[in-house]
Amino acid sequence: MSLCDLAPAYIRAISPYQPGKPISELAREMGLAETSIVKLASNENPLGIGEKTRAAIEAALADIARYPDGNGFELKDALHRRYGVAMDQIVLGNGSNDILELAARAFLGPDREAIYARHAFAVYPLATQATGARGVEVPAKDFGHDLDAMLAAITPATRVIFIANPNNPTGTFLPGASIEAFLGKVPADVLVVLDEAYTEYLGPEQRYDAIAWLSRFPNLLISRTFSKAYGLAGLRVGYGLGSAAVIDLLNRVRQPFNVTSVGLAAAAAALFDDDFLARSFELNRAGMAQLTAGFATLGLEWIPSAGNFVTFKVGDGAKVNQSLLRQGVIVRPIGGYGMSEWLRVSIGLESENARFLEALPAALG
Repeated sequence: MSLCDLAPAYIRAISPYQPGKPISELAREMGLAETSIVKLASNENPLGIGEKTRAAIEAALADIARYPDGNGFELKDALHRRYGVAMDQIVLGNGSNDILELAARAFLGPDREAIYARHAFAVYPLATQATGARGVEVPAKDFGHDLDAMLAAITPATRVIFIANPNNPTGTFLPGASIEAFLGKVPADVLVVLDEAYTEYLGPEQRYDAIAWLSRFPNLLISRTFSKAYGLAGLRVGYGLGSAAVIDLLNRVRQPFNVTSVGLAAAAAALFDDDFLARSFELNRAGMAQLTAGFATLGLEWIPSAGNFVTFKVGDGAKVNQSLLRQGVIVRPIGGYGMSEWLRVSIGLESENARFLEALPAALG
């Protein structure tokens, strides 16, 4: 018996998360020039970052030899000013994935359960399994969350419920009133993690204020990120908002320097760059219309999305994906989500979207 055989069985059984293929990797595999490749696989902001954020990054480089502020005062203060939450209601993470992991570590363990929906973000079952807890997957409703079924799945062992809104990878959306009513029915000893990684892409008619619910639901944890609309995917900055008691527990299992100094400075600046956020929203809305019009022309089915991506049906997802890769176009296969006939494509620049749509008919055969 080897050393690795002695690791907990629930750790050995984990299938690692598969990120989107990098441009450099595809260039090596296919012998393509990196400049000829379009990557629309990881829901990144095609605009990059705003000038305010860039200036903050450049200023932060002067102190790169020093450890970051382990408490993240500057960014917490910015979040306090932006959203009116108290400093002790904020936890910072190495991306919002870190917030999900912290919630699992703080509240889950053997003989405990976490509930999540089928076709929901892959990190929920991974974070659950890493603690030795039991994952309870609730069947999806129209590729999204069935809140009634999730309520029915609660048992005395349930400690965490994960909800993504909008959901990744399907893009489905739950109205705020539905989530609020759901929270009112969840037992007080069950933590509800509301993952709002794509909330900045919601249309005006879809927006709701989950932060206002924190005073009424001390078992609510809101998870958000700077990786999507704010364009900071490479710096890995996320945050969680919740009751002071819940945040205190998460900080007990958080690594002391889990967010870099550059990331802290960039996020604090990006949070108030409303012009850049507005441009990102408008580009995404136009790109969504461009892609869905292309799908309609090709007679393809797609799932209406509230995020910065759209999932569409192609039949043999793996085969179509490989054909697109050979043409230098990277999208995201989602067979691991139980959707082998579908692919997910991120919204890019107009020219990138056009390149994808030009390559798609040949890939479909």
